[in-house]
Amino acid sequence: MIWAKEECMPRNELEAIQEQRLKETVAYIYEKVQPYRKKMQEAGVSPEDIKSLKDLSRLPFTYKADFREHYPLGLFAVTPKEMVRFHASSGTTGKPTVVGYTKKDLDIWLNNVARIACMGGATSEDVAQIAFGYGTFTGALGLHGGLETIGATVIPMSSGNTKKQIMFMQDMGTTLLVATPSYALHLGEEIRANGMDPEKDLKVRIGLFGGEGMTEPMRDEMHRVWGESFLCTQNYGMSELCGPGVAGECEELCGMHINEDWFIPEIIDPKTGEVLPPGEEGELVVTCLGKEALPLIRYRTGDLTRLFYEPCKCGRTTVRMENLSGRADDMLVIRGVNVFPTQIEEVLFQIPEIGPHYEIVVERKNRLDVMSIRVELVDDRLLDSYGKLSELEQRIKKGLKAQLGLATQIKLVAPYSLQRFEGKAKRVTDLRKDGL
Repeated sequence: MIWAKEECMPRNELEAIQEQRLKETVAYIYEKVQPYRKKMQEAGVSPEDIKSLKDLSRLPFTYKADFREHYPLGLFAVTPKEMVRFHASSGTTGKPTVVGYTKKDLDIWLNNVARIACMGGATSEDVAQIAFGYGTFTGALGLHGGLETIGATVIPMSSGNTKKQIMFMQDMGTTLLVATPSYALHLGEEIRANGMDPEKDLKVRIGLFGGEGMTEPMRDEMHRVWGESFLCTQNYGMSELCGPGVAGECEELCGMHINEDWFIPEIIDPKTGEVLPPGEEGELVVTCLGKEALPLIRYRTGDLTRLFYEPCKCGRTTVRMENLSGRADDMLVIRGVNVFPTQIEEVLFQIPEIGPHYEIVVERKNRLDVMSIRVELVDDRLLDSYGKLSELEQRIKKGLKAQLGLATQIKLVAPYSLQRFEGKAKRVTDLRKDGL
């Protein structure tokens, strides 16, 4: 189902909307937000210089550090009295990133989330169970409001309490699950451990996943756990941009459609800031259009992806972003080799004897970087066979060496022995600061 006509507009009409809203946004942020006005003045650019979309690259970037520097409300264009809601990030790397919405912002946001939900197959007939943590995190209330907007029934379960999650799925006839991919896999494992087959014994037909990336091998694992008919799509957003609702996969599963009438995407070289042509991989930069409370121009997301402008088989003409290949700021450099956790995941998920849960630990020993990976076995009977364990370990090492060009240490552990995560999975522990 297509929610809004803007999803299927000819590109020239869509770009006309973008151009008009860009001019309005630049003038608005220049007038209302002093830190950004200062940035523009230092860059030697004024609102009058922005005459077309081609002039976007003349504008300075906005960084996450800007939010920390001007915490809590220094980047806002309105007063708290004009707003209807605050949200904030967890603040795990410092002060939280505070964001907010006027009534108009909230209406646009939830309509964008409604588009994303429809892209992923949701309808007004669905009973949606939300297993995101509620609170200042944008994911839960964003999907909650977007799904209610299309007429779906929402169960605001929040995260955790897996036994109750399963009980409500059974008793309420849940048809749609909102969760992180890692928690969805954990939930599916628990359902099977209780002697049920999700495909036969439950009504869950759709997963709308976000909060962390989902690779294709992870999607394959999702089908193994939840059933081949399970439609699982991922969606993209972040608090600074609005929360969920920036982009999402349609049922064709060929990239995430960006709601371009409200967000202008660019791909840049993360080192030089140079704008790259369509199809090249780089860092995603997003300009938000029409936001009243927290307008943002050229926000550097840190996420690595590519953009494709060809129309989709689903009928949408909006640009699609490829599934994220990693982040510019969580790339591990190990003995001079650039390593992304998603590269490791792709190898691990192709090996049937191991499960979807893993931990990466990087240490410094004798002045050398050492990366070790703890991986769960599917069948603990393998622990009784040294020969089979050794063969499996060597197979994993070989696959990782071919993918990364780097030797790794592998530790195979018993099923269910690694930590499960209700929110974003923490896959990497970097202990190099503790060693020589």
